[in-house]
Amino acid sequence: MFDYEMLRLIWWALLGVLLIGFALTDGFDLGVAALLPFVARTDVERRMVINTVGPTWEGNQVWFILGGGAIFAAWPFVYAVSFSGFYLAMFLVLAALILRPVGFKYRSKRPDPAWRSRWDWALFVGGLVPALVFGVAVGNVLLGAPFRLDGDLRAFYDGTLLGLFTPFTLLCGLLSVAMLVLHGAAWLSIKVEQGPVHDRARIFGTVAAVTSILLFAIGFVFVAWGDMGYRIVGAVDPLGPSNPLHMTAERAGGAWLANYVTYPWMTALPVLGFVGASLALVGIRGGRESIAFAGSSLAATGIIATVGCSMFPFILPSSIDAHSSLTVWNASSTQKTLGIMLFVTIVFLPIVLAYTAWAYRVMFGRVTAEAVRTNPDFY
Repeated sequence: MFDYEMLRLIWWALLGVLLIGFALTDGFDLGVAALLPFVARTDVERRMVINTVGPTWEGNQVWFILGGGAIFAAWPFVYAVSFSGFYLAMFLVLAALILRPVGFKYRSKRPDPAWRSRWDWALFVGGLVPALVFGVAVGNVLLGAPFRLDGDLRAFYDGTLLGLFTPFTLLCGLLSVAMLVLHGAAWLSIKVEQGPVHDRARIFGTVAAVTSILLFAIGFVFVAWGDMGYRIVGAVDPLGPSNPLHMTAERAGGAWLANYVTYPWMTALPVLGFVGASLALVGIRGGRESIAFAGSSLAATGIIATVGCSMFPFILPSSIDAHSSLTVWNASSTQKTLGIMLFVTIVFLPIVLAYTAWAYRVMFGRVTAEAVRTNPDFY
């Protein structure tokens, strides 16, 4: 049905769709958890916040699993290098994510305030740390990861955990936190009843929206005028076999902006990031919850898509050996594998979307203090 070049492009786009889907669904879970100790001050208020995501947080993690699975199956070189090179960072994320289910299930097992407070802070860590590390990881991808491939395509990673945290990558991490906190605040404004929690969520959402706009703008300055970016030297064969060693690349400052000249339509993506965050700010300040959530969703979509399209066709460049960089054209699975996986995706992704939409429709509505006190099914 599709040639090798088109299949590679489709799976590059699908990877972006899955990452954006994760940010839009599990992203507000992380944002709500990061806000928990600050927007809720009593046990009832904290239970209200927890139960805004209680029915859906497990299902939302499907997108995280789908994203990892897509990288493993469609981009095996990327999976091998990133999951082995960033192993300690991945372990940190998983350790933090493990706190979420334990926190949800164990918090209400005892009425002791100290017990519940500890689990509330565990939920906070489970929301903040992944949001921060995911952003730091994206920053490292933009800078290039310190790996190289030998003649047998074995990957060697020369970096350390602390080496992942640089001024630029921390900026990306803080942008990720601000973006997801904004999304979480917008979700809380929709899901909790009018009252103190709702009002505090609006305050923190306002701060997060302004911070997202500022950090996104500062990140643009880093990318435009910093020594950042890579480009392919020579001809590229989009139909050629997947072998990173058959490509020549070089580091070039400002190269991440080249695609906006070649493909002017991509300019709409960073604009969408700024417009979405601004729309969320207007919605939060004006008490228009639906507009705020739509704006935070657009902001996350625009920011993530900006990174992917700026780097195209690179997926994971190498900072110590540019020739080992992984791209859409040299790091994919075989044409047959991509074709079979596309067929499976066409069949099952609509089912996942339909079930997700149905679940949210069934569980739509605000969480109230009265429901928290009387509903035995609530956390």
